[in-house]
Amino acid sequence: MMLGAIAAQAADLAILRNGNSIRHERRQVVGAVTRLYLSDSGSGYIEIPTDQIERFERDAAPPPTSSVAVAKTETSPAPRTATPAVTPAQATAITRAELNNMVAGAGERHQIDPDFINSVIRAESGFHSNAVSKKGAQGLMQLMPGTASQLGVANSFDPNSNVEGGTKYLRELLERYNFDPVKALAAYNAGSKRVDQYHGVPPYFETQAYIARIIRDYNRQKIAENPALGRKTKSGSPASKPAVPARVGRSKGARPATASKATASTSLPQQASR
Repeated sequence: MMLGAIAAQAADLAILRNGNSIRHERRQVVGAVTRLYLSDSGSGYIEIPTDQIERFERDAAPPPTSSVAVAKTETSPAPRTATPAVTPAQATAITRAELNNMVAGAGERHQIDPDFINSVIRAESGFHSNAVSKKGAQGLMQLMPGTASQLGVANSFDPNSNVEGGTKYLRELLERYNFDPVKALAAYNAGSKRVDQYHGVPPYFETQAYIARIIRDYNRQKIAENPALGRKTKSGSPASKPAVPARVGRSKGARPATASKATASTSLPQQASR
């Protein structure tokens, strides 16, 4: 396929089909992928399958401003300047092996199966550390700024901080809903208020599809690790409820989950709150 370069006159946004956006300075089509350069220097870039990109838009947000040093005198003190906001372009590039180590560490500390964490990351951001949703969720585990602040995450575009904060949040939700992964995932996507309001998964198509997608991916990982689990499910003895282990020690023996709760039709779909 053709190798072509498309230079952006200013910062652009790549709008992905999953609703996330990636800010970049310029881009280049390389075969079946589009390379998004995060800075003019070309020192950092990520590659996205071209068919996952819906469109490109100009980034209307003003660029981050750098603080200007002002000499401090006895009669004229230096003005106070606001701390520049963190932007997706400042996301740290990491390898998949490095991310796996981060996920394993966070899973161990918070006693959640790393495979479950990876399934959430896949559904949330597609493993893009600088992903930003239409509603402002940021990073690998798509933390809203307010949630990140409550979790002590200063920079949601730092992969290690994001994974640690997102995993901690998942643990809090699992504990809140008596380790029911369906309700915990529903709260992660739509908010705890909605789960409490509907006493379970809210009637939002986005949330129901989100839960089903994560459970399906989690099952895939478990069956890949232990093909016998797939044979048990086909024989007519699936787990009665999604079996996402809360303890790392139980993760290897987890049975495949079922998405029946998440996909049950309850009423007309609505937009989820996040």
